[in-house]
Amino acid sequence: MDNRRENALPSLTLGSLWENIWRISWPMFLIMVFSFFVGLADVYVAGFIGPEVQAAVGFVSQFYFLVTIVANAISIGTLVLISRAIGSGDNHKAIDVARQSLIFSVLVAVGITAVCLLFYREIISFAGFPGRIREIAEKFLRIFALSLGPNYILIISNAIFRASGEVKKPLFTMFLVSLINIAGDFVLVFGLPPFPKMGYVGIALSTAASLTTGMVINLFLFTVGWWRSLYSERWHVSSDTIARIFRLGWPAAMLQIAWNAGTIILYNILGRLGEASITAMASITNGLRIEAVIYLPAFALNMTASVLVGQNLGAGRADRAERAGWKISQVGMVFISLMAVVIFIWAEHFASLVTRDPSVVAETTRYLRFNMLSEPFMAMSAILGGGLQGAGDTKGTMWVIIVAMWFIRLPLAYAFALALGYGATGVWVAMITSMAFQGTLMAIRFRHGNWKKLHVE
Repeated sequence: MDNRRENALPSLTLGSLWENIWRISWPMFLIMVFSFFVGLADVYVAGFIGPEVQAAVGFVSQFYFLVTIVANAISIGTLVLISRAIGSGDNHKAIDVARQSLIFSVLVAVGITAVCLLFYREIISFAGFPGRIREIAEKFLRIFALSLGPNYILIISNAIFRASGEVKKPLFTMFLVSLINIAGDFVLVFGLPPFPKMGYVGIALSTAASLTTGMVINLFLFTVGWWRSLYSERWHVSSDTIARIFRLGWPAAMLQIAWNAGTIILYNILGRLGEASITAMASITNGLRIEAVIYLPAFALNMTASVLVGQNLGAGRADRAERAGWKISQVGMVFISLMAVVIFIWAEHFASLVTRDPSVVAETTRYLRFNMLSEPFMAMSAILGGGLQGAGDTKGTMWVIIVAMWFIRLPLAYAFALALGYGATGVWVAMITSMAFQGTLMAIRFRHGNWKKLHVE
């Protein structure tokens, strides 16, 4: 107990809410920025080798994202239970949940890794790649599969630190992970001494090395400070705790699956526009890439809301948890609206940065100007959704996203673009309409307040 007093966690249930919001949000924002540049570096370096490598990197990255959805879901359940436990002062329970989350993530990662290593040829063949690209993608997938375990442990350990308010620890880890990954892309691909030239394999190896390093750093950070008793007690599997983590996490996985599947359907609708389909599909790809800059602060604040709401509910301070959610959403809406205004005004300039084709520039500009109108609602949805998840209302958040995507966005996109003949513009209108509904529904659910009474045990 003396060690815990000496290494007391930062309190997020007392003091100024604005100070707590700032303490959590700026490191989370930087972590999102680091991840953004890692993805950019992978694609950029692949472009120097050839388009077939870019295609393979793109596919394997998307597949890798799908298999890490489970880790992200586990991290949501972990955050809910640990933040509640810390807020209530039950340190033993927080440490037990952390231990079970790490065990659960390793078991899942081992299973998925085995599947990828056994069936990598079938997985790549299913994507329909031609011979040369298939060979590249198979090598990527095998290397990425071996790094899946370290990545799962990294994701879960970051969530544990985040739930306790120790966000500078994952900030330090992810800075080094990003630095190793980006530097490794150039050093291993092009063979800067003393490293040999490895070509496209270097991209996969730099990712694997960076994730493994991040895992090792986080496991070491558990040996110092508040979490050191994580290793001092016997490790065993608690089916009850794992079941609670799963119960809270699976809706988060379904949410991501529903959103990504809906986006694929949206591409399918754009692909039916005849001669205009290529321009439309290129434009949404470019637009989403530019919009990703706006998503960075939105999802950083999403995670901030999760932690603050969870800890304050654990401390029995439901009113403070609600105030935190609204304050964070207000900050996010103002900041993201200012970013949206900049992109709206200079939409054509931003579009020209990612494409040179005049027709794609024009359609990407139109996409941006339509979708910038919905960014305040996107911010509200992301941030209040984070607050609801932190409270354990993961099913509610899931249903809001599913309704907005599958019952509003996709039917309207089909009706406007194909049935009424408005083409790509009809899809853009459907997107902003559904986002307005999504943000409003999320705010209504948060305002209703049933999440304050949820029992997550």
